[in-house]
Amino acid sequence: MNKEKTMGVIGGLGPEASLDFFAKILTKSNAKTDQEHLHIIINNNPKVPNRHASIDGTGPSAAPALIGSAKALERAGADFLLMVCNTGHAYQKDIENAVNLPFVSMIEATINACLAQKPDLQNVGILATDGALAANLYQQEFDKQNINCLYPNKNEQKKLMELVFLVKANDLSQNVKTQMKDLANSLLAKGAQIIVAACTEIPLILEQKDIAKPLINSTDALVDAGISYATYCLPSSH
Repeated sequence: MNKEKTMGVIGGLGPEASLDFFAKILTKSNAKTDQEHLHIIINNNPKVPNRHASIDGTGPSAAPALIGSAKALERAGADFLLMVCNTGHAYQKDIENAVNLPFVSMIEATINACLAQKPDLQNVGILATDGALAANLYQQEFDKQNINCLYPNKNEQKKLMELVFLVKANDLSQNVKTQMKDLANSLLAKGAQIIVAACTEIPLILEQKDIAKPLINSTDALVDAGISYATYCLPSSH
C-alpha cells in the first residue's frame, strides 16, 4: 500500500474559507486520535492580489503569489497541492508548471460531485464570482459533459459579488443569508436541477436546508477529493 500523502493547501483566499475547509477535513477524516489525522501544511496567504481584478486586467496578477505559496508548500514537504478558492483555479496551469507536485482540482472535484448526485444532469445553476465566470472555469468543463449552465442575470450577479464581500467581512447575518438564498432560488426557477456553490464564501452562508434542490458545495467536494488523494493516492488532474 502507498503511504499516506501530506496535503499542501494554498489558502487564505479568504482565510475564513480556509478555516471552513480545515474544520471539515478534521470532521470527515474520522480520526480517533491525533495520530490518525492527516498531515496538512497550510500556506494561509491573504496578501494574494484580488483574483477578479487580476483576471480582468484591472489589477496586479495573482499568479506570482499563488506560485509562491505552491513553491513554499513544496519546500515544506507537501506531496500534493490543492487550493481553497474556485477563482484561483484560473491560475492552475501556472501553478502546475512551477512545481513538481500533483494538483487536486476543486473544479474537477465539484463537477464529479454534481455527476455523482445526478448522473443525468442537464441544467446546473452556477453561483460563482465574476473572476470565475470570466475564466470560464465551470462552463468549459460542464460543456464537455453537454450540461447547460444557468447563471444569475447582470443585476443578480452584482448582488452576488456584494454578498461575497460581505461574507469576507464576516457578515453572516440573516439578511445576507436570505439574499443568497434568493439568488439560488432564482436559478432553480430558471430550471436548475442542482445549485453549485462555486465560491468558497458561499457555503459559509448558504446551506442545503435553504433550497429545495441539491446544493453542491465546492468546499465539501474539495475536502472529499483531498482526503481521498491523501489516503488512497487516487489519480489527480496533474
